[in-house]
Amino acid sequence: MKRLTLFIFLISVCFTNLLSLPIRKDLNENWKFKQVRGYNWYPATVPGVVHTDLLANKIIDDPFFRLNERGMQWIDKEDWLYETTFDADENILQKGNIVLRFDGLDTYADVSLNGTKILSADNMFREWTVNVKSLLKAIDNKLEVHFHSPIKIAMPMWEAIPFRYQASNDQSENGGVFDRQVSIFTRKAGYHYGWDWGPRLVTSGIWRPVYLEAWNEARIENMFYRQVHVEKEKASIDAIVEISADKNTSASVFVLNHTDKRMEAKKQISLKKGLNIVHLTFEMKKPKLWWSNGLGEPFLYDFSTLLSVNNTELDKKSLKLGVRSLKVIMNPDQYGETFYFELNGVPVFAKGANYIPCDNFLTRVTDSIYEKTILDAVNANMNMLRVWGGGIYENDIFYDLCDKYGIMIWQDFMFGCSMYPAEGQLLENIRLEAIDNVRRLRNHACIGLWAGNNECMDAWFNWGWKREMERLNPEYADTMWKQFKAQYFETLPIVVEQYAPGVCYRPSSPYTDEKGSRINTTGDMHFWTVWQGAEPLAGFERQTARFMSEYGFQSFPEYQSVKKYAPESGDWAVTSEVMMSHQRGGMNANNRINDFIMKEYREPKDFESFTYMSQLVQADAMKMAMETHRRTMPFCMGSLVWQHNDCWPVASWSSRDYYGRWKAQHYFTVKSFADVLISPIEEDGELRIYAISDRLQATSGRLLIQTVDLNTGIIAQQEEQINIPANTSALVWEKQTAQFLNGRNRNDVVVHIEFTDQNGKTYENNRFLDLNKNLRYTNAQITHTTTSVNGGYELSLTSDKFARGVFISLNGKDQFVSDNYMDLIPEKTVKVKVTTALNSSDFEKNLKIVSFVDAHD
Repeated sequence: MKRLTLFIFLISVCFTNLLSLPIRKDLNENWKFKQVRGYNWYPATVPGVVHTDLLANKIIDDPFFRLNERGMQWIDKEDWLYETTFDADENILQKGNIVLRFDGLDTYADVSLNGTKILSADNMFREWTVNVKSLLKAIDNKLEVHFHSPIKIAMPMWEAIPFRYQASNDQSENGGVFDRQVSIFTRKAGYHYGWDWGPRLVTSGIWRPVYLEAWNEARIENMFYRQVHVEKEKASIDAIVEISADKNTSASVFVLNHTDKRMEAKKQISLKKGLNIVHLTFEMKKPKLWWSNGLGEPFLYDFSTLLSVNNTELDKKSLKLGVRSLKVIMNPDQYGETFYFELNGVPVFAKGANYIPCDNFLTRVTDSIYEKTILDAVNANMNMLRVWGGGIYENDIFYDLCDKYGIMIWQDFMFGCSMYPAEGQLLENIRLEAIDNVRRLRNHACIGLWAGNNECMDAWFNWGWKREMERLNPEYADTMWKQFKAQYFETLPIVVEQYAPGVCYRPSSPYTDEKGSRINTTGDMHFWTVWQGAEPLAGFERQTARFMSEYGFQSFPEYQSVKKYAPESGDWAVTSEVMMSHQRGGMNANNRINDFIMKEYREPKDFESFTYMSQLVQADAMKMAMETHRRTMPFCMGSLVWQHNDCWPVASWSSRDYYGRWKAQHYFTVKSFADVLISPIEEDGELRIYAISDRLQATSGRLLIQTVDLNTGIIAQQEEQINIPANTSALVWEKQTAQFLNGRNRNDVVVHIEFTDQNGKTYENNRFLDLNKNLRYTNAQITHTTTSVNGGYELSLTSDKFARGVFISLNGKDQFVSDNYMDLIPEKTVKVKVTTALNSSDFEKNLKIVSFVDAHD
């Protein structure tokens, strides 16, 4: 009762002492910019980057349109000046402390206030704070930010080194700087220099908020809720508060749980001038735990920390806290070593994707784009995203949404597919970058793992980089490896342990030993043998590992998406100049997609059919991989497909295109990552059916296996009652394939499986017994009826014959279909919802329904 009374009192204090609290003044207005060597000023948007400001002022055209990227390469070789003026009112000026804060400067920037240089920035990923009290005026403060060309700054560094650091995805030729891959010298998003799915558009700008902060006496600099031990019955938490004080003084600190209307902890302290570290430990009895998507509610508590001096509240920090235990379990077993995430004591099969930034121009990514991106993962039954190491440490809202929706995060540090000169000033810069971001993200329930880099270790040993260095520059090979170890085996793990103790750190993904061994019985694996080695798609059914953190297959965006960035009919060819420019996976990548189609499917009749067919191939391939990984549970405990999204319109490995349209793969993922998967596979002449369940309780129900003639429909079926154990994979049915064909040829039938659980929920799957090009599909007559429903229309679809990959669209009109690219069993009705604003007449006029047989001659 006393704690509740004090809680109510403290809440009232929050409203009566507002004048004593810190003040923030955003400086996002009245900005202008110009080329340093130019004369003309133009309006600028902050946060923003040079490219978006040039585009807004109609100085450049859309860099993503057709071949326009080529004409943008001059921008990164210029210096740019940004300037604004602002006033500071008396409430700010009277405060004892006033700082100017930049949450992000991209990248080399000199900052001046009222003619005095106050800051030189050299890292896109760091936060910058400067004391400006002595420089600030009441009116007409002039703030200038001079951005230096990242290319011109790094070029002398490249020229000064007598050997070359590998940077496999730096598209230096596209940037007009020949073989000078300078990206590794600059702490900036690697993908800005190009990647095998992205353009080269090297930005500069004030890419995150800039603002003044003013306060008196003392303030809370940082708050860390270290979850020391969490279980169902109680959670032990150490609230670590960092407080800066102007002088020695007495103070009080309170930790408030607003959700339960309870004060969790309080402490009377003696502050010393400077930085103070205060620990407030408390226990929560039977806390409501945070769970990942599919396992339970991702519950978040509302917490705040209050600092008061002489009964006056000086500062308050609030956040949403998910109480959970999230570990990576790596224990020896009969195969090698386990690798899985354990959430609140439960082993979790990680189902998800690799995430890249949503745009090359980061400030265009709105809150609504972030939310759709995360919800598209949630709605595909994912529970994890890997924030890949060539992009950025994402904005706070990204992690807020992952906390909210139960998406666990595998977080890379921002290093990928390169070797870096990690020593001296650069290594210290990296260390400070790591501290800034580990501290910023450590309270998020979603963060499960930090990885030092993407593929750098594997590249050194297995891509020939080590051999190349030993052959060309043997005296420097040891230097490069020494820098590598200093970065990933010393500096970064120390930062994680110091600032986020208890969180798993891995030096690299995938992780090899120091001999470069790729072992599928230990750690995580990146599997690219099918795509890069052009092996048959069935290769995805032969490879598994303890944790598959990358694998993928390319496709084109939907035809209507292609028409947005390439509206001219002359561009609509696999090897047209525009299609080749919007393909960064190598000169042969588009032809590789076509080769897979020709080998295992059928020749598309036109370019629109090619885009459709490419998506069907990608979806089938990733379905094979996902089901294989889940069938081998618990040996394999993670499946993260490459990749969730795109940063520009392109042919790539994504399951959602740049415009947010779901590809066939994303629709297939919904079923492949469902809480229950019924997965058939043919092995040793037998058709075997596995049941995989993420449920934490055993389940049972009816298994229905049907042999479906592609022309006439169901010709045989069998039913069984089965039991499915909790949180694992189990073989539940097997039979000689020949016995199940009922006299038909393998290319005349498909096996259709349904499982209906005790609550009436049905899960379906199909198994083809031959390549799609050999299956004897015939023209299917697909009929539909339309019913108006809230937000759009319900379509009831029926086919007279088996219809493969039925694709529903509205002739380029905005829409979302609840299920798409589905297979229709003869005479079996399937209902889907089409979300659209079209009236009924326009809906029917624009409705287009096609299947596999419509896409080839």
